[in-house]
Amino acid sequence: MFEKIVSIVNDIVWSPALVILLIAAGFYFSIRTRFVQIRRLKLMVKLLFSRKKEPVPVEVSGESAEADPPKAKGVSSFQAFCMALSGRVGTGNIVGVATAIAMGGPGAIFWMWIIAFFGASTAFVESTLAQIYKFPHHTGWRGGPTTYIDNGLKQRWLGIIFAVFTILGYGLLSVTVQANGAASAAYNSFHIPPLFGGIILASLLLLVVAGGVKRIAKVAATITPLMAVVYILFSLIIVGLNYKAIPGMFNLIFTSAFGTNAVFGGILGSAVAFGVKRGLYSNEAGQGGGAIASASADVSHPAKQGLVQAFSVYIDTLLVCTATALMILSSGTYNVFDAAGGTIMSGAPELGNNYVGFTQAAVDKVFHGFGSAFVSIALFFFVFTTIIAYYFYAESSIAYLCSTGGKHRWKLEKVVVWIYRILIAAAVIFGAEREANVAWQMGDIGVGLTTWINVIVILILCPQAIRALKDYEKKEKAGEID
Repeated sequence: MFEKIVSIVNDIVWSPALVILLIAAGFYFSIRTRFVQIRRLKLMVKLLFSRKKEPVPVEVSGESAEADPPKAKGVSSFQAFCMALSGRVGTGNIVGVATAIAMGGPGAIFWMWIIAFFGASTAFVESTLAQIYKFPHHTGWRGGPTTYIDNGLKQRWLGIIFAVFTILGYGLLSVTVQANGAASAAYNSFHIPPLFGGIILASLLLLVVAGGVKRIAKVAATITPLMAVVYILFSLIIVGLNYKAIPGMFNLIFTSAFGTNAVFGGILGSAVAFGVKRGLYSNEAGQGGGAIASASADVSHPAKQGLVQAFSVYIDTLLVCTATALMILSSGTYNVFDAAGGTIMSGAPELGNNYVGFTQAAVDKVFHGFGSAFVSIALFFFVFTTIIAYYFYAESSIAYLCSTGGKHRWKLEKVVVWIYRILIAAAVIFGAEREANVAWQMGDIGVGLTTWINVIVILILCPQAIRALKDYEKKEKAGEID
């Protein structure tokens, strides 16, 4: 009964209308920013490692967007980038990619690339708005969709609803997806009971978040880029050793994406749907999570962090997700199913619908006896940093909800945060033991609810982000800003 209710709610939230809205919004933002995700690509990389200078007042709606500085310094642009990337790089990059291939065929990968390309412009808009409307907190800067809904749209009631959805969606639903993926991989490779794996994950989570935003930022800035680089390099070795399959692999991706492949032509709709859905779930563009991390950055101009976060979408999908896809497709260790559950293509019949197993088998095919363990370790670290990022999103939402709590707001916030820490630890343990399908659907509901609100809001507030971009490029051209 519980599973049926979850499935019904998921179908309502993730109707085709949301998929269309996301693609349309990404295309619209690309046009409005003059395809900033292409023309300013070099600058994105440069800004990623730039040092903060004195803040530059930005005119977005007739008044300066620079807020009063907080008592504590915010995190660096690179740390905020890694926090957002931590939220993006998780089970979606391994399990999600395998799921997309299984349910949509190889063509789903092409549609993941498309949603990442347009999603980069969406990430720019939401992250720039987050910087414009960030607010000072005793731990640094905080903000995100809650604040640009409240102060930009002047609709505090909607900001409160978004904050609640973020706490429930990211902190108590999506974490179950991440924990389930890690626990399944650990069981497959090391036969670690899911309950035990969930307890380990929850314990490490509490150890990090107890140190506050500074510790969260340091852990994210250390683990996330390191694991991403190692994972990508490892995938290149595997694809390189399967070099003979490369031409046919890319031909399969493109022919399947447009329904011209004889084998996968009948599931074109699934290729598009699962490619877009799993792509969005992985890169987070439009969901608002990346914007929350962006608001914590201490940068001299709002557009800077917008550009940096746009680049994080590329790293997530075009690099990490593609690494998983190429390993699986070049090795042929995957199965494809139709909507009724029938098998369309069986490259690894012994795996069935064990999606984590697709990637593990691809690595094992080259590095016998090691691949499964490697994927499990990579997935564990990806999941760990993702859950940390999700915790930060929820904690920032709690800070927003407590911001009008009067003189006792700091004490109230501290109590609520510790209650939430206990709940998210419990959610991690719960997710580790639940079936993968239920966990995925619960995560989809949380992602879908925040996405509906955020995308509509940033479409309304988009002109302010565009003005910020023009202001930055004008000052850059005049030599007034680095």
